[in-house]
Amino acid sequence: MTVRFNGFPKEAPAFLRALKRNNNREWFLEHKQVFDDKVKAPMVQLVEALNTALADFAPSFVTDPAKAVYRIYRDTRFSPDKTPYKTHIAALFLPRGLEKHASGSLYFEVSAEDVGVAGGIYMPGPEQLLAVRTHLAEHHERFRRLLGDKRLRRLMGSLCGEQLTRVPKGFPSDHPAADLIRYKQWYMYVQLAPALVTSPKLLAELLKRFRAMMPLVEFLNEPLRPRKLELNFTTKPKRS
Repeated sequence: MTVRFNGFPKEAPAFLRALKRNNNREWFLEHKQVFDDKVKAPMVQLVEALNTALADFAPSFVTDPAKAVYRIYRDTRFSPDKTPYKTHIAALFLPRGLEKHASGSLYFEVSAEDVGVAGGIYMPGPEQLLAVRTHLAEHHERFRRLLGDKRLRRLMGSLCGEQLTRVPKGFPSDHPAADLIRYKQWYMYVQLAPALVTSPKLLAELLKRFRAMMPLVEFLNEPLRPRKLELNFTTKPKRS
């Protein structure tokens, strides 16, 4: 099925650029109609177009736009930065049955400066960390082959994520997957040119990166399916 999205209207990056200069409630309320019509509404249309395409190659990632699109409002409770609004709009495609941010997902964001595209696990909890590390210890060769895919590397670069300085307890320090096990996050991220925001090419650029990342994302989710996660968490690796 052919899906189309003509790009965001030119008012969208202009609004996000102005919001960065006027990040306060009074200005936002005065211009909220522009946000609703020129930023949020096209974002929902883009998510719907992506959903139509995902239904063909990753149906479990199809996500209700109301759940996929992040709110523009920042959570400032624990942040020294008290500006109330994000200066980008973003969406997350979460696989059904798995936890938000703790499982392999697809993500993109649009700002006046660039288009960000990502895929992988960003905020795993203790159970997910153990499950993925154990999975990597057992299947690291397959994971390296996925990372080495030429198309994936060309479109998304290399693996990202915070790392421990040492191999975590429970895994041998000389394990052949030690470099992968030290990660606390496993994701890929790339920034694309801002001209794409208003271009009809945006949808295709997002989709080809989603397609390229899907084998890697699915690999990360293999140990996180409910039954497998239970088994991994109750059977810890032996200490060295």
